[in-house]
Amino acid sequence: MRVRPRVTTACLALAIAAGALMTGGTAHADEDFGNGKGSAKTDAGKDGGNGIYATAQVKYTGAVSKPGSPGNVTSSDVTWDPPPCWYAPYLGAKDFKKKMSGDLKEAMGKPGMTGHAGAALNETQRHYEDDYGWADTPGYKDYNVEKDGKGMFWAGVENPDEPDYLKRTSCTDLPFWVDNGEKPPPQYEEAITPEMLSKLAYQRMQLPDTKVSLAPDGTTKVNLPTWAWLDKAVFDDVKATATVDVPGFHIEATTTATPKSLTLKPGTGDATLIPASGECPIVDGKIGEPYAKGKSKETPPCGIVYGRSSGGETFPLKAALTWEISWTGTGQNAPQGMPDGTIEVTQDIAVEEVQSVNR
Repeated sequence: MRVRPRVTTACLALAIAAGALMTGGTAHADEDFGNGKGSAKTDAGKDGGNGIYATAQVKYTGAVSKPGSPGNVTSSDVTWDPPPCWYAPYLGAKDFKKKMSGDLKEAMGKPGMTGHAGAALNETQRHYEDDYGWADTPGYKDYNVEKDGKGMFWAGVENPDEPDYLKRTSCTDLPFWVDNGEKPPPQYEEAITPEMLSKLAYQRMQLPDTKVSLAPDGTTKVNLPTWAWLDKAVFDDVKATATVDVPGFHIEATTTATPKSLTLKPGTGDATLIPASGECPIVDGKIGEPYAKGKSKETPPCGIVYGRSSGGETFPLKAALTWEISWTGTGQNAPQGMPDGTIEVTQDIAVEEVQSVNR
């Protein structure tokens, strides 16, 4: 976490606690961004009232989950994380002045706005009205209205799918100005980028369920090979795109998933995997081989041999399809690697003893 001698939302803690500012809360990534005609929606989906933070809406297209729900892909890298929060375009100068000055006026008129809370509000007002800056942050004269239409104020955005509250609410700098076509100042390391969008698209990606074809299907025999394969339709690339698009600012990123291998877990230790690792790679554009009549004595390229009966019950056969993930985006046309992703499904399989006839 960066530490800079500046007024941040943390400096306004007393004012916030008193209900003076940001009563609507920080906006989430899927919410509508402020357009100068009202305040942002809150995480409850209602009008934020006095909330000062909003976002240019991150729009998702392609194979993505519904708003408010993460996708079904699990990263193979347990240390990999999408951004918990970021800074994005919020409002133009005139709209920001209308919103912010109204919030400040209302806050300063509330009881108890003295001492540290009142000082924080005064410093914030001076910052936007009287060109009061600090450290590496310039102040603004009259909310920068002379540059209206030539840029936007950016503000903090929470990732609603980040479970860690402290991480989700860590983008605490006050809204700052960015000219159209320019990058945010380098000190704002969490400013939205195409790479961050690629991670958000990854987080929301919805891959097709992995239904493994089996022969025998549903019920197999002890010590006889069970053939496993995937239909060719599974091998199509899947794409998810995340975009931020407002006047004077447009970035996007597309995350692509390509099937890589299938890993089988038979659900019991009394089984032999084929191959022994349990990982069936893609060979000639397919995983495994469909069973055909006359192959009962052959060894499948992908399959399982169960060593005991399931005793009238079933074994939970787990199939995890691993996908190779990459992304391209604004300013980045060559695919960039990301951690592999997996989805896992469970299929119940019954295993019976081979019936023999004594003569």
